[in-house]
Amino acid sequence: MYVHVPFCRHKCDYCAFATFTDKAHIVSQYLLALRTEIERAAPSPRAAAVFVGGGTPSHVSPHELVHALDAIARHDDAEFTIECNPDDVTVELLQVYRSIGVNRVSLGMQSSSPHVLATLGRTHSPDNVVRAVDAITATGFTTFNLDVMYGGAGESLDDWAATVQQVVALGAPHVSAYGLTVEAGTALADQPARHPNDDDQADKYDIVDDILGAAGYVNYEISNWAKPGHECKLNAIYWSGGNYAGFGSAAHAHVDGRRSWNVRTPDRFIELIEAGRPAESSFEVLDAAT
Repeated sequence: MYVHVPFCRHKCDYCAFATFTDKAHIVSQYLLALRTEIERAAPSPRAAAVFVGGGTPSHVSPHELVHALDAIARHDDAEFTIECNPDDVTVELLQVYRSIGVNRVSLGMQSSSPHVLATLGRTHSPDNVVRAVDAITATGFTTFNLDVMYGGAGESLDDWAATVQQVVALGAPHVSAYGLTVEAGTALADQPARHPNDDDQADKYDIVDDILGAAGYVNYEISNWAKPGHECKLNAIYWSGGNYAGFGSAAHAHVDGRRSWNVRTPDRFIELIEAGRPAESSFEVLDAAT
């Protein structure tokens, strides 16, 4: 199951996701609508894995967020992940999440180099990543993910190697490493001088694979490495063509070959849910070719 929280404090230069920085006034209304959409889906199969992404879920009120998420029917041993910005993470925040069974955090680290973070349009500092990981372990989480990104303007091979080595030093059981991509409509798209180089990214992929492999991580999916037993369950569902539900604006779902997606904006999502209507925007039926 994927749950979308589309609100951000700041939009990263490379981000093309359905996220918004100017809609703080509807966050509470959105989270109530989100709970309603989840409740309307019942009874449905209990979730084996839940991923709450965005956007920045940690940017909204944790109490209002868990009120919405607590409506999710899930297995007792379900993987339950929330994405967080390092700037937001505190022990107090994580304790609220854990109160409803969240057992995994995905932290947007991206780089350990301040100048690379700046070129990506990120606002957090490397020190805040360390502080956030300390809070994650202090709160009792036994698994978590660090997202990192390679190919930013001005990032040397040594910069990238240092980032991956920091990931290992922080003890992350799971690592997602993505090559920077240029998407139409983003701030990055309008600045060709900042676009990544394919050969440079290929070299950096080799670096991350070598360092993580030597540290005992298994590359179980092209952009994901994990210590044994810490693979992301939802990734496995996605890549095996399994069924998953999607809740919230712009969320996608797949059930028995039918792939659907909700309306893109939170305003329209709220309008439809409050009117008692489904939030689905469109769908497609997959065949052997797709």
